[in-house]
Amino acid sequence: MRWHAQFGLNLVSERNLFWNLSNTTNPQAGFDPDTTWLEGYATPGVSFTHRTGNLDVYGKLSAVASFTRGTDAFDATNTGATTLDDAYLGLREAGDLPRWDISLGGRALELGSGMLISNGGSSGFERGALKFGPRKAWRHAAIARARLGDSELTAFRLAPNELPSNDGHNRLAGLDLRWDSGDGNYAGATFVHVLESRSPYVQAAPDGLGPPTILPEGRHGTRALNLYLRATLREGPLRNWFGAADIAIERNRRVDLRAWGGRAQVGYVFMDKRWTPWVSLTYKTFSGDDPRTRALERFDPLYYDGDPSTWSSGSKSSMVFINSNVRSTELAVGISPTQRDTFSLRIARLEANQLGSPLQFGQATRVVGSGSAANLISGVVRPHLADDVFVQYSRVINPVTFLTTGLSASFPGSGIRRVAPGSTPVWLGAFVNVVVNY
Repeated sequence: MRWHAQFGLNLVSERNLFWNLSNTTNPQAGFDPDTTWLEGYATPGVSFTHRTGNLDVYGKLSAVASFTRGTDAFDATNTGATTLDDAYLGLREAGDLPRWDISLGGRALELGSGMLISNGGSSGFERGALKFGPRKAWRHAAIARARLGDSELTAFRLAPNELPSNDGHNRLAGLDLRWDSGDGNYAGATFVHVLESRSPYVQAAPDGLGPPTILPEGRHGTRALNLYLRATLREGPLRNWFGAADIAIERNRRVDLRAWGGRAQVGYVFMDKRWTPWVSLTYKTFSGDDPRTRALERFDPLYYDGDPSTWSSGSKSSMVFINSNVRSTELAVGISPTQRDTFSLRIARLEANQLGSPLQFGQATRVVGSGSAANLISGVVRPHLADDVFVQYSRVINPVTFLTTGLSASFPGSGIRRVAPGSTPVWLGAFVNVVVNY
């Protein structure tokens, strides 16, 4: 039996939130674009493993208590909640690499690179801790794994831990086949079928003229196929280069969904240089709904990993432009002056794939707007949305304590400036947080 505990505190400050568009699009709401808040969380838990013969019986029970003091970026003030997180039991073959493993109950599960299936829990809004997002476990998860050599087949049925105020009653099932080389390289395919859902889809007005149409329960029946690959070359003339490729195709006959998305990444680590610098270039693209067709081409990002180093499109802009009808080109560089200190810089240019087509609709969006103005605009007439800059510093204080601080800025592009000419300042942000993990 093993006890677990993680604690975090995060101080966040934002200026000119959402480029101050709320003053133009919804001035009567009284939304304040300048705010500072403190958020935090605690995740106590206990896990166990019991070996009997050649079998392991295992499980885990944990909870998340989170809070926000002050008003966060989505206009939620002094919120917080305590919820169950991990709560599962499992049975597997004994050993370091069991040939089979089954479990039932709430737990975390990420497939592939986290493009579609990663974040099973929702935070922020009435639960607090918007930026931290401490909840990762799915509310219900039935997972069965079978391993043969370097390959693993995973069958799953999942229900996300959604916010009570925005519960889409989603149920998903599917298969994942993955190959691992043992040195960090992997490739695979994930198939996802949305068995049940009340989450709507949004469709562009014909020719982009007029408000978009909300399709009730649009996600119900959606099928997605995601192919993924990541490799680091460790020998030969291309040693220390790394790359990744992902592509996903989505279909839903009920609403005539024909969507796609993908990513290509290439990078290099200067292993023989002081401070071990690295650099990467990433291009991501997600289809938008073409207002000239009757089909729905808008990509559904499902439950992706929103970390800036993975599937977040931009830094500040990712709070507005979810991975749908958007493309981003991102340059990242980093150095590690010591084993405890890491600096990174990320620069991203974001553009719309389809003009006159809805932009904000996905993992964290509500159909009914509020003072937060989460649904700021339904489309743009110019493709350039924003340019984001994000500088981050991380320090390992000791083996269980980690400090992270960052500064970010988002410069509105011509597409955003056309929404509110003359009143779209640079959106600025800063944070500093400490996490203790036992």
